[in-house]
Amino acid sequence: MRVNCSSSSACTANSSEGELPVGLEVHGNLELVFTVVSAVMMGLLMFSLGCSVEFRKLWAHIRRPWGIAVGLLCQFGLMPLTAYLLAISFSLKPAQAIAVLVMGCCPGGTISNIFTFWVEGDMDLSITMTTCSTVAALGMMPLCLYLYTLSWNLEQNLTIPYQNIGITLVCLTIPVAFGIYVNYRWPKQSKIILQIGAIVGGVLLLVVAVAGVVLAKGSWNSDITLLTISFIFPLIGHVTGFLLALLTHQSWQRCRTISLETGAQNIQMCVTMLQLSFTAKQLVQMLSFPLAYGLFQLLDGFLIVAAYKMYKRRLKNEHRKKDTGCAEGCHKKKSTSLKETGAFLEVNEVAVTPGPSVPMDFHTAFESTSHISSST
Repeated sequence: MRVNCSSSSACTANSSEGELPVGLEVHGNLELVFTVVSAVMMGLLMFSLGCSVEFRKLWAHIRRPWGIAVGLLCQFGLMPLTAYLLAISFSLKPAQAIAVLVMGCCPGGTISNIFTFWVEGDMDLSITMTTCSTVAALGMMPLCLYLYTLSWNLEQNLTIPYQNIGITLVCLTIPVAFGIYVNYRWPKQSKIILQIGAIVGGVLLLVVAVAGVVLAKGSWNSDITLLTISFIFPLIGHVTGFLLALLTHQSWQRCRTISLETGAQNIQMCVTMLQLSFTAKQLVQMLSFPLAYGLFQLLDGFLIVAAYKMYKRRLKNEHRKKDTGCAEGCHKKKSTSLKETGAFLEVNEVAVTPGPSVPMDFHTAFESTSHISSST
């Protein structure tokens, strides 16, 4: 594949990741933050979230992969198509259009797993989808990039980061497998690990977001169009993923899961691919998009979680009111029943009160009979 980045300068392949301009600290601190912190975050998150996975349910998803199929269709069908349409609709520059398309062709990121846990989604499906999309990216990324760039005048090869994909798979499968084993052997302890991991994961997400803003300040530009796309792109992914899952008759829990998986992309993989494929001058125009996408992706995830928590709290309040009303109604009904029973008993006591006159009448009759007998 080849990219026509500009009409005035030739586009040579970026053979070294260190060829960066002054002020663009990708090769230095930023790269260190995104590799080390992301690896630690991924390992902790996947181990802790693996403690919520049951092997029986995981195997059920693999045997009947309807949810996985819908998720892959969203990941490598809807997202690349959305990226292509956004690049065409906003008339982006060639370098920026390539950055948007690469982001759309990337597999799902691990950030979706922690958000799925917070919205009480299907964790087994979420982890399976993340793993399957990463494996599928080995073939689907070059295929999607080839299909959607056929009409573009490309003059530079795009390098697929297969090594990065392999590292991602290792960071996914090994911690998850260990977490599943811990959940199988020590289910009580796994719940504690899950809660701690969710908190640590949230803190690490914030650390990555702040580090990305501070350390990559040299790569930001004032292109409002690119920032607008980075804001609406994950939202479109969340909405379309939810609607497609709903149309395929998935459960509400799976709809939430597929929605989060669709909008959450692997930011580090996109950045690595751009670094391997383009020169330092071109990266100035490109790197701002994946960084902005990552920040808005975090923001959208937190907003979705907050909306779900508010919805859940509202449902609890409504159920509580219904239960309180039912309890009061049952108490009133019980009091009315007791009053009616007491009134009935009082009526019966009044009706039975004349009873003692019967023995008196019988005694009088007996005396009369005795008197008659003695007289005769």
